[in-house]
Amino acid sequence: MTISLSNKIRQLRPSPSIAAKQRVNELQAQGRRVLDFCLGEPDFDTPAHIIEAAISAMCSGDTHYTGSQGIPALRRAIADKLRQQNGAEYDPSEIVVGIGAKQLIFEVFAASLSEGDEVIIPAPCWVSYPDIVKVNGGTPVILPCTAETGFKLSAPALEAAITPRTRWLVINSPSNPTGAVYTRDEWLALAEVLERHPDVALMTDEIYELVSYDGIRNLTPVAVAPALRERCVIINGLSKAYAMTGWRVGYAAGPAPLIAAVTKLLGQSTTCACAFAQTAAVAALTGPQDPVAEMNAIYAERRALLVEGLNALPGVTCTAPDAAFYVFPDVSALIGARTPEGGVIASDLDLVGYLLEAASVAVMDGTSYGSPGFLRLSFATDTDTIREGLSAMRRALSALSLKETA
Repeated sequence: MTISLSNKIRQLRPSPSIAAKQRVNELQAQGRRVLDFCLGEPDFDTPAHIIEAAISAMCSGDTHYTGSQGIPALRRAIADKLRQQNGAEYDPSEIVVGIGAKQLIFEVFAASLSEGDEVIIPAPCWVSYPDIVKVNGGTPVILPCTAETGFKLSAPALEAAITPRTRWLVINSPSNPTGAVYTRDEWLALAEVLERHPDVALMTDEIYELVSYDGIRNLTPVAVAPALRERCVIINGLSKAYAMTGWRVGYAAGPAPLIAAVTKLLGQSTTCACAFAQTAAVAALTGPQDPVAEMNAIYAERRALLVEGLNALPGVTCTAPDAAFYVFPDVSALIGARTPEGGVIASDLDLVGYLLEAASVAVMDGTSYGSPGFLRLSFATDTDTIREGLSAMRRALSALSLKETA
């Protein structure tokens, strides 16, 4: 007997970023050295005081199940953080802890989408949003946003996209892959549209909020437009700012009925997040924040190095991101170029393949993020890798015969 797979799992794509990292791992296992700019993961170790908190918790017996909603101490720490840093008031009962922000995005949609419900997703967008919507029965509505608008959704575009089936708008600010951050005026304009459509909820993914540059500060929309509070859910976690990707601790804050529904789903799936990882998360949120500032200072140096280097490459244009640790260069001028072997770079996906083969440089394609003609490179890697990668890319791109322009 062959086990039959469901239609929804047949239609589900593997995560493009995880698939890219797997390809890099396979090449490295074959003995090939690859300069990897794919995965969005800090290359720093988790700060020592967070690790020490976890060790202490384990040694004191904190190794058992917790409540599915998360330990009270962590939910109180999150509520304090939201009030003090974001100007958003949430009771611990309106907060749920999960195994990373990604799980909670999944569970929120699982709890709230019915077949055919529409979710508006501005692009460029994180690769998993559309697939998470689809696997939960929804229909992703991708709205392309251009470099001219800072890769951000405008109020008129949102208004035009809303239909009677629209249930959610998802905004990732700061953005993966562009590093774009919505301003107060931009939030107010979007909120004005949402006020005219009371059946549309807002999910704001703020996982990169503490990784920002040049004094730019992320704003939580419920602090800017409090009227949205009862139909807004905030997604966040510890992975990016505190270099805790492997600890798998994320959280959601939102209306109590939605949080209760998500908690019910967790109780029937993972039961709870890791007990001592939750205790470590309390230490991250309430302990010294110096490590966050130190990591950001290093990211800023890498950002400057990578942006300058990319802009010096033939056919590449790159603006500096306001936040996160990605650059999103425009490589449309390279589409149509010919390789030394006579092949044609017909798309950004072809360019990704060419760079991997010709330069041993691994990058992400813009198509996976809803924006063909771009690449995504992570600078959560050391400066030696950045310098070597830029040199290798220069050699490979200089060998291309660029298409003629009129």
